[in-house]
Amino acid sequence: MFVESAEYQLCDVVVVGAMASCSKLTDIFSIQSQLDCALDDSTTEEEKERLVHQYLCEIDKKEDLIIPDFEDGLEWLNTDGPLSLRKELSGKVVVLDFFTYCCINCMHILPDLHLLEQSYSAECGLVVVGVHSAKFPNEKILHNIRSAVLRYDITHPVVNDTDALLWQELEVSCWPTLVLLGPRGNLLFSLVGEGHRERLFLFTAVALKHYKSQELIKDHDVGIRLYRDSLPPSILSFPGKISMDPSSKRLAIADTGHHRVLVVSNTGQVLHSIGGPSSGRRNGNLSEAQFNSPQGVFIKGDTVYVADTENHLVRKIDLSEGIVSTLAGTGLQGTDKEGGELGPQQPISSPWDVTLGNTGGDVLWIAMAGTHQIWALFLEDGKLPKGRDCKKGTCVRFAGSGNEENRNNAYPHKAGLAQPSGLALAPTEPLECLFIADSESSTIRSLSLKDGAVKHVVGGERDPMNLFAFGDVDGKGIDAKLQHPLGVSWDEGGGLLYVADSYNHKIKVVDLKTKQCRSLAGTGQAGNGIGPGFLESSFNEPGGLCVGEGGKLLYVADTNNHHIKVLDLETKTVSLFPIVGKPEVDAILRNATSSTAAVKKLPKLPKSATIRKMESVRVSAGQSVNLLLDMTLPTGTELTKEAPNYWSLPAEGNEWLLDGKAMTGSIGDLSKPIPIPVSRIPTVPASADPTLRLDALVYCCLNDKACMMKAVSFRQPLLIGSTSGKGSVSVTLQHVF
Repeated sequence: MFVESAEYQLCDVVVVGAMASCSKLTDIFSIQSQLDCALDDSTTEEEKERLVHQYLCEIDKKEDLIIPDFEDGLEWLNTDGPLSLRKELSGKVVVLDFFTYCCINCMHILPDLHLLEQSYSAECGLVVVGVHSAKFPNEKILHNIRSAVLRYDITHPVVNDTDALLWQELEVSCWPTLVLLGPRGNLLFSLVGEGHRERLFLFTAVALKHYKSQELIKDHDVGIRLYRDSLPPSILSFPGKISMDPSSKRLAIADTGHHRVLVVSNTGQVLHSIGGPSSGRRNGNLSEAQFNSPQGVFIKGDTVYVADTENHLVRKIDLSEGIVSTLAGTGLQGTDKEGGELGPQQPISSPWDVTLGNTGGDVLWIAMAGTHQIWALFLEDGKLPKGRDCKKGTCVRFAGSGNEENRNNAYPHKAGLAQPSGLALAPTEPLECLFIADSESSTIRSLSLKDGAVKHVVGGERDPMNLFAFGDVDGKGIDAKLQHPLGVSWDEGGGLLYVADSYNHKIKVVDLKTKQCRSLAGTGQAGNGIGPGFLESSFNEPGGLCVGEGGKLLYVADTNNHHIKVLDLETKTVSLFPIVGKPEVDAILRNATSSTAAVKKLPKLPKSATIRKMESVRVSAGQSVNLLLDMTLPTGTELTKEAPNYWSLPAEGNEWLLDGKAMTGSIGDLSKPIPIPVSRIPTVPASADPTLRLDALVYCCLNDKACMMKAVSFRQPLLIGSTSGKGSVSVTLQHVF
């Protein structure tokens, strides 16, 4: 704890007891723990800032907290060249993010880091550096890290700490760990695990202010150059999962990197493109809906179920009605490991796959990677094993304690899973189970639909706490070894289970009668080769697969190659699945790029744009804000529909609500107000004066004789109440040009 110092100096609070010599992160833990306790007891922001400032004053007196520089010869991404704590990063507050790209917890803090970077630039004195310290051998390869940096839209420098030298030097013990450094490369703070956004922002803000007052912060650039800016557009971007409807032979593809879902025929004809190219969170008609890195998809008839992973939602696409809706999730990452609420009121965490089944009523099974569990969303009244009744719409934990383990158990709630990422249903006797690709334990597990028992199928080892039993070994049961499998698909006719063994870059097959697991396709090395046979073809971290054509074909989402590949199980040949569409669809596919590229194509708002300052609207934390954009053009003019008319919620100015990601949409009709569902108000807005900014630009013509551009920028202040609320608040933004 902290006590008042008898003698007033620059800092009037000191740490009880002398600080021991500390050159490792473990020593910082003991020092910072006293600060953490004091912060937990603080009630005002002013008091918290004062405590952090006093802590920094004391820790600055230590001369042995400077950490070693990055080793020479390390591989760097998103930079012009290697960075040094003594050169390029000198004079900066540096956040080191120790991560490995398979880790779901590491993914969960990326929005926090993105928002932090939106709030403080390198010129302001802040630089975030991702230190990639791999768990799996496959993750040590620079090309694979580069793919992950693109897939997760990481825009700060990343260094490949191949041999985990800095990890070991600082005695980091788990992923993710954030380490904050001062302008001399000196240790300041450490944050272990996810869920520390408030403290991360507090530490960063006070550190920047503290060192600026001492004129130690420098405003130079550090030479960031994003790898993504050099890439051409592609039809698919990191496709995650794929599903086929046997009756219609249509396929649903999670085009994860483009934040959308494609529905295509079995010949590759694009029938529907829903979402993209930028990320967002919006229900409504198919042309307006938005997703954020969707992974799992399941198609049946005219319905597509979607695991909208980074929105922490489960969505439903109704193709016949042309509507996208939310079935489960609030849009904010949840920590609840029990569930039981109706879907839209139930917070969930990183759903990674979905599949449809039955247990006394239709149930959507969810691989909840974020809480290491399997959940059930009841589409009708039904029952869980052992007779528990569940009403229609209920979303509830089915199996998994929530502890990250490789623990099998006859009681589903006592079993331990480790980032389940793929599901396949075997609905008939004698199996009647779900097969689970349990990625972090490198195992395939089964979950009985009769009694909920979780059993081992192949991979891993018997010690439930050992999540490092991986490899590439064909064999039976526990003798077989996998490496971070992400997908499974069941062929009921053949009694075979197909596995996307992602980090081994292979497709494997398990004979359920013998529990023998063998390599079916792939060389074991990342590549993009076709043929001449299965074992001569290559893949790059395949993430999903599905059986089609009555067990004759196997469709594979070859994630890092940005392709769908087709394995003909009769001829033993591999081919690329063509994706084609009507001319207007082809244009959409060709132009599908990252969200930032899409935003860059928008014209800038002219300086002559009208600034509208609206009256404040009162809302509560937890409520959604729905904007209605109502604009009237000058008399006698008509909207030029072929022009780039658009609205935009830019990241700048809206960081506190949008996690730094801009929202945009086209304007094709002004005869009625345009609905813009924005977001749910966070519990603790990262702004003392929250204001929504919305820009709009339209082109209009007068009897084909004269055309003009009109622009308006709305400023909508929000008064956020101290209590939580539910539902939504509609705000009309009206302007007459």
